[in-house]
Amino acid sequence: MELKRELEGTQGVYLSEQKLQTEAQRMATPSTTNRPTPERIFMAMNAFQHTEALKTGIELDVFSSIAAGANTPALLAGKTGAAERGLRILCDFLTIMGFLTKENGRYALTEESSLFLDRRSPACLCTVTGFLASPWHKKNVEALTAAVRKGGTAGAQGDNSKPQDEVWVAFARSMAPLTVPAANFIAGLIGAEEGKPCKVLDIAAGHGNYGITMAKKNPKAQIVAVDWPSVLAVAQENAQKAGVSERYTTRPGSAFETDLGSGYDFVLLTNIFHHFDQATCEKLMRRVHGALKTGGKALTLEFVPNEDRVTPPAAAAFSLNMLVGTDAGDAYTFSEYETMFRNAGFAKTSLHPAPGMPQQVMISEKTA
Repeated sequence: MELKRELEGTQGVYLSEQKLQTEAQRMATPSTTNRPTPERIFMAMNAFQHTEALKTGIELDVFSSIAAGANTPALLAGKTGAAERGLRILCDFLTIMGFLTKENGRYALTEESSLFLDRRSPACLCTVTGFLASPWHKKNVEALTAAVRKGGTAGAQGDNSKPQDEVWVAFARSMAPLTVPAANFIAGLIGAEEGKPCKVLDIAAGHGNYGITMAKKNPKAQIVAVDWPSVLAVAQENAQKAGVSERYTTRPGSAFETDLGSGYDFVLLTNIFHHFDQATCEKLMRRVHGALKTGGKALTLEFVPNEDRVTPPAAAAFSLNMLVGTDAGDAYTFSEYETMFRNAGFAKTSLHPAPGMPQQVMISEKTA
């Protein structure tokens, strides 16, 4: 039931995104005149305010405080120590954004906010601000014009096959809660709860949650995680907290260079291919093919846009993140993944939409 609740709640985030887009379209072309207005342009030019408003609400614990009963600006001021006027304006803006409701001067959480923004919720996502709203990410986006001219990031380093400890440790410490639905879905796809002995390689493990979830659901699963040493320290902490550290080992270094080992039943490739060009993706997948035993499966979680590259919105828009943050990364279509994986030795790849998430899972089996 908890997973169902998380999945349904996560789905609500992206359904809300679609509603906002629909509302923006309605505002841009009012039904009364059927003439275009500049409102969509105005909204887009001020969209950075949405990021800062949500981040501030999280940093001041506004959502948790409202959930605990501090539902007016005065009560929130006493709870958070912030100014009553500032809280009133912030909460009104968060209401306009759809994260709060307001009635008779009192605020309440929406179902979405209750699930994801109240720190008492097991599905709370408040930590994601540590990466998604980080100075590194903002700086890259602010240099978008230069990135478009160049065709790749204008940042100091766009080769994500090289270590960037500050960036990826922040990712590992921030993003694990967002992975829960997808990690559970992947574990379900391969029947982890059947408890069959298996050896799992988690490439670019980060926080380690995908491998850790498999280990929690299958007491006979042995997990081997690959990432930079500083990042693996975070994954090991999480494995210890989850009670699976005795079955969790690491291989520090680059996924393109370090010895991966062999004889794996499963290899996890979660959100890694979008960092690289297609030739580099094929190089990594060939290493994966070599690490798997015959009959083993590579499990790839990625943002996979349709062939038109503009739908669905969340998956298709992810290409922009790769433009500003990498030298040559992209959000690849399924046909492109099929070609890359076939060139790496996998004859067939199947596609499995992750319920309530903007990503999809691809399963590639080693047949020879």
